[in-house]
Amino acid sequence: MTDRVYPSTKPATNGTAATNPSFPATNGTAATNPSFPATKAQIYGATRPTYRPQPNRKRSRSCCCACVLWTTAVIFILIVLAVIAGAIIYVLYRPHRPSFDVSGLSISSLNLTSASHLTTNINLNITARNPNKKLVYTYNPITISVTTERDDIVVGSGSLPSFVHGTKNTTFLRAAITSSGVQLDDVSAGKLKADLKSKNGVALKLELETKVKVKMGGLKTPKVRIRVTCQGIKATVPSGKKATAASVSNAKCKVDLRIKIWKWTF
Repeated sequence: MTDRVYPSTKPATNGTAATNPSFPATNGTAATNPSFPATKAQIYGATRPTYRPQPNRKRSRSCCCACVLWTTAVIFILIVLAVIAGAIIYVLYRPHRPSFDVSGLSISSLNLTSASHLTTNINLNITARNPNKKLVYTYNPITISVTTERDDIVVGSGSLPSFVHGTKNTTFLRAAITSSGVQLDDVSAGKLKADLKSKNGVALKLELETKVKVKMGGLKTPKVRIRVTCQGIKATVPSGKKATAASVSNAKCKVDLRIKIWKWTF
């Protein structure tokens, strides 16, 4: 068996050249494979990439820089206006914090039983002052806690109702601090017994906590937290039914109130 090659590459026999109907042979030579017309891809280059116009990078960068500059300028102008407005408000209203003082504290009972049950009955008088001419304070109900100054043992608690503190106003507040049969742990009970037996009396600390809103003309601030801490109170336990008055001459109260008027905090 012999191998055949298709199409045959043998020249035409009998002196006759193989021809193609479309492409006849010339000059008596055998015709080769036909050559078809070139396509558009061959003419213009099949691998040539499609033209796409490139964006102007310099122009886009200049636009971004202009936007950044305008944004910075606007923010700077707003900050300057806010500072100016805050300065005007501060000069007009001259805000100051309210002040609190312990004007009196009397103990009717402060008993600690052998079973470490604590019973307390304390009458508390507080003087609140608003030194501002144009600021009005509006207080939420106030919670009061009395603890020992050295060990922070809770002696009793109480509350004050909400009230409005007018301009250049002094308000006298009264509260009852009580605890009824509160169970203390052994460590706290031992420390409290030692304090109650002290000849110099037991040092007490007073804490008032609430939220307050400030009104300045037609402007009202959101409610913010205020805490008043008073220390330097010396109390003695009554030996009979008569209440004993605590020494409050050295008592000092610290007001923790942060209200921001633009950039100023008072």
